[in-house]
Amino acid sequence: MIFDKNTYFRSPNSTAMHYNFDEVVNRENSQSYKYDLRNEVFGSPDVIPMWVADMDFRTPPFVIEALQKRIEHEIMGYTFVAPSCNDTIAGWIQRRYNWEISTGWISFSPGVVPAINLLIMAFTHPGDRIIIQPPVYFPFFKAVENHHRLLVTNPLRFENGTYSMDFDDLESKIDDKTKMLILCSPHNPTGNVWSRDDLKRIGDICLKNNMLLISDEIHADLVFPGQKHIPTASVSEDIAGITITCMAPSKTFNLAGLSTAFLVIPEGRLKAQYERILDQVHVGAGNIFGFVAMEAAYAHGDEWLDQLMEYLAGNLKFLEDFIKKHISRIRVIAPQATYLVWLDCSGLNMSTRELRSFMIHQAGVGFNDGPQFGREGKGFQRINIGCPRSVLHEALVKMQVAIDKYFEK
Repeated sequence: MIFDKNTYFRSPNSTAMHYNFDEVVNRENSQSYKYDLRNEVFGSPDVIPMWVADMDFRTPPFVIEALQKRIEHEIMGYTFVAPSCNDTIAGWIQRRYNWEISTGWISFSPGVVPAINLLIMAFTHPGDRIIIQPPVYFPFFKAVENHHRLLVTNPLRFENGTYSMDFDDLESKIDDKTKMLILCSPHNPTGNVWSRDDLKRIGDICLKNNMLLISDEIHADLVFPGQKHIPTASVSEDIAGITITCMAPSKTFNLAGLSTAFLVIPEGRLKAQYERILDQVHVGAGNIFGFVAMEAAYAHGDEWLDQLMEYLAGNLKFLEDFIKKHISRIRVIAPQATYLVWLDCSGLNMSTRELRSFMIHQAGVGFNDGPQFGREGKGFQRINIGCPRSVLHEALVKMQVAIDKYFEK
């Protein structure tokens, strides 16, 4: 069989396919971190797992087809990123965000978290200060501390049920040892979509203080109707010169197990410096299945993603309506993006330990504990609504019954 990469991709049908997100897929015994490690994580194999940020929907059929066609070749030797893959990345970014990038700006990483670790290794030294904005994705904390850099927190302000950046606090914490700021955009776990003004102000602060701006935009595709994701580096040429954007198809198309992400680095010297560290740790080759899946997803994924976001918006409304009607002691912090929702459980008047134990053993649900995202997360839980609505409904009913019973005492 002669390998022809072009046979692994097909043009989408002229008639849009309807994708079924209501289907419940049994993920047990599939080496699923989310399902098969429930006993280890929660001490119970029976909780409904709504924590790890992958979805319970099937990976899109056009991605599966591309992978199956590649497997037919039957040789899985050393690989590299094909130019056509970078072309599809650039095309996706142009279509979705109206940001025109050069394929020469694109570099590989086995994941966004590995990328952040590599960037810290490449651009900072032990003792340097790095800023994050909690409550925020918890691997940021370890990425800074595990490399013996000094963690500086610039907490988001939480007022009237919404989050915003505290720029005055940010500027007060910068000194000549502060070398990097890690931005989460859209923000996890709050679901904030940052405005152009927010991004320009944070970019200008980094420019003024000669700081590198790392923009984790892995959730960029998962923006709800009425919102618009703006890539940080697209705000201005000057900001682009100090910004490294981290993206991946993993959250969007449920491909996290393929360990494939990419960076957009417009400034050539920064890109060369990053790729030196990538070469030093010898993780730049990637894997053929990740590249094939990424190319197929970005080539043919627009309609699938549009339908996904419509379904997730329905899940979000269902969650908000159910909690407002039946579990009024919990407050939903309405996200503008992501399928991860921040729940304010302070109305339950439980300690962190009591809240975790209650959710697992009384309600039978497995969430992420708020304090994982920083001390600002005390009293919160993060729920993953990237699942069939029937599963979401079952989890909410179990919560309602457990909470009603608890407060009957």
